[in-house]
Amino acid sequence: MTPKASPELHRISLDPATCPVRQVLDGVSDKWSILVMAALSMSQRRFSELRRDIPDVSQKMLTHTLRKLERDGLVERIVTPTAPPRVDYRLRPLGQSLFLHLSGLAGWVIENRAQIDAARLSFDGRP
Repeated sequence: MTPKASPELHRISLDPATCPVRQVLDGVSDKWSILVMAALSMSQRRFSELRRDIPDVSQKMLTHTLRKLERDGLVERIVTPTAPPRVDYRLRPLGQSLFLHLSGLAGWVIENRAQIDAARLSFDGRP
């Protein structure tokens, strides 16, 4: 049986200026946001730990991603007043609930990766 989309999804505007789904997904569906949330889903992390967890992200992009996720209420920045100050990041409850859905998507990818690879090979081999 094929799963059905939520009825609410069929009632929204697809206009980029007014579509609430686009407005939120634009901020959280890029690879860096997903990888940062995956790292933070395991435990709170310092910036340097996130850089080690995601070795191909630049310092600038990681900073931008953390600020964007913090602005959306998905990540919390925790400053501990020490010398020097300690800064940690963790998922807020909203980020945790989003990550549950993202992990479902990741599970779908893992389950279907062989079919996707086969389809790509078939497509790429067409004349």
